Parts: sequence; structure tokens; C-alpha cells
Amino acid sequence: MITVEHLTKRYGEFTAVNDLSFEIEEGHVYGFLGPNGAGKSTTMNIMTGCLSATEGHVRIDGHDIFEEPDQAKRLIGYLPEQPPLYMNETPLEYLRFVGEAKGLKGRELARQIGMVMEQTRLEEVQNRLIAKLSKGYRQRVGIAQALLGSPKVIILDEPTVGLDPIQIIEIRDLIRELGQEHTVILSSHILSEVQTICGKVLILAKGKLAAFDEPANLEKLLTASNTVSFVAEAQTDEIDAILGGIEVVSQWQMKALDNDKIGVDVQIDGREACDICRRIFLAFAEKKKALLELTSKKANLEDVFIELTEGASVESEVADE
Repeated sequence: MITVEHLTKRYGEFTAVNDLSFEIEEGHVYGFLGPNGAGKSTTMNIMTGCLSATEGHVRIDGHDIFEEPDQAKRLIGYLPEQPPLYMNETPLEYLRFVGEAKGLKGRELARQIGMVMEQTRLEEVQNRLIAKLSKGYRQRVGIAQALLGSPKVIILDEPTVGLDPIQIIEIRDLIRELGQEHTVILSSHILSEVQTICGKVLILAKGKLAAFDEPANLEKLLTASNTVSFVAEAQTDEIDAILGGIEVVSQWQMKALDNDKIGVDVQIDGREACDICRRIFLAFAEKKKALLELTSKKANLEDVFIELTEGASVESEVADE
């Protein structure tokens, strides 16, 4: 569906995107992540035809975005972080304007406007001025304009930024629905959002592809970050003796807390957390030592992101990364 080959973008001596290659298949929701200065915004601008590349190719369903821009751009619907809305127009007027700019006319224009307004649930506000709509509804208008022209690919840049919790849930549900009929690329700084919505995740660091996989598979890369933590009323030598007697436990760290309590983090190396917790609980109960807290922590997408991008440049890109 989308093929990026050896993509490079330089600004003088600064390389924003460095020999980047990946392929996106049809019909999934993809998360696009990267710290400031990683090349994420530059890559998205090149993919949408808004920015030229120094080297490399981007093909949308076989059409090169540089050599066949008209054919390629017809396949893309784009919602930038700041949707270019006309506040003195209604959603209906604005969508009619955008549709005509995309070459839609007559009955087909009316049909598609009706369809995208139904998809984005704008029917009730279609005749209100955009200036008087909530931020959530304005984002819906932005998504609706991206859907006009029946593009195969929808690219959404920070679609939930500035929304309240209810609006965020509504937009997330809408993105899931869009992913059933379109290929959706979602750029977001909210890692939990990407983990919830996206089937696959691309992570950029220093202009290069740091990871590209399903969130669950990326989490497996950091099994060393999986821990069981507890707070005990016991001496350090007593804790060492108890944990040393548990066959599946080999590494742990302790720290002194208030009121003679000891906090302990046990590395579980991909083992079943519930089993480790059970063994620790029974071992301390057998020695009549109190456990005041017992929790498990599994590596998540945020841990993966930090591990892969730590030390990446935080300099802003020329293209307002």
C-alpha cells in the first residue's frame, strides 16, 4: 500500500531523515511515534507530498509521490495537527468547498458529503458556524474533510490533542471504525492511545527506523523491565534468605523505606507474574514475615519508546517537528 524506500531529507548539514525504509500494508491502523527531532513530522510531510525529499522514494499504491503527485495525492486524506478550518463557514459549506477542490461535483459531491458527515457524526451541527463548535467537533470536521474523495490512506497528526476525556474516547472510537475501511496512520505523543488503537507501531529515532512491529511484540523486547515489587516488614538478610529459597527468583534490588520497611523489586525475566507473586507471598507467609504491598509491572509501549529513543537528539527540526 505505502512503500518508503531509502528516504533521506537534509537541511544543509543537518539530516532530519536518514535512509528510512518501511512498508505499510492495507487495512490497518498504524502508530507513528518519535521524540522531538526524530524526523517524524518531516517524514509525514514527505509522505503527503507537502515536502520534497533529498533522496529516496515514497509510493502510494504504486504511485510515486514525487513523479505522479496527482495520482498519489488522490489516495491520501490528511488531517494536520492544526486543521485548516474556515471558522466563518458551517461544516456543510466547508466540506462542499474542500470537495470541490478535490474535483468532486454534483450528486457525487453531495453523496460523499452526506457519507462523511454520517461517519463523523456531524449531521446535527452541519449548519452551525465552525467557530461555535467545540474542539471535538472541529476535529470531526477535520477528519471529515480528510475522508472526502474516498482516499485509501488516512493520515492523522495528533488528532486528540487538546480534547477533553469524553471527546478523546469518541475520536478514538472513530479512528477504530476508519481502520476497518482505510489504512490509517496515527501520529500521537499519547503512547497509551497508540497502544490502545494501533495494530502496529513505527518508532523513529534520529531520523532512522528504531522499531516496527505490533505493540505486544515490542513489549517482549523488554522482558528485563518486567518486575514484581513488594514492601516487607523484615530485615535485609531475612529478605535475601527468603528470596534465595525461591527457585525461579534470581535477581532483586532492595531499598530502605520509612518505618523500618524494605521495598524490593524482583526481576522476573518474562516469567508469569502471577506465579512469582504467589511464590513470594507463600514464602514470606511461611516465615511469618508481613508483606504490606505486592504488585507486578509489565513493560509497556512507553518503556519500549524510552528504551529505543533515549539519547535521541531533542533539537527541533527545521520543519517544526
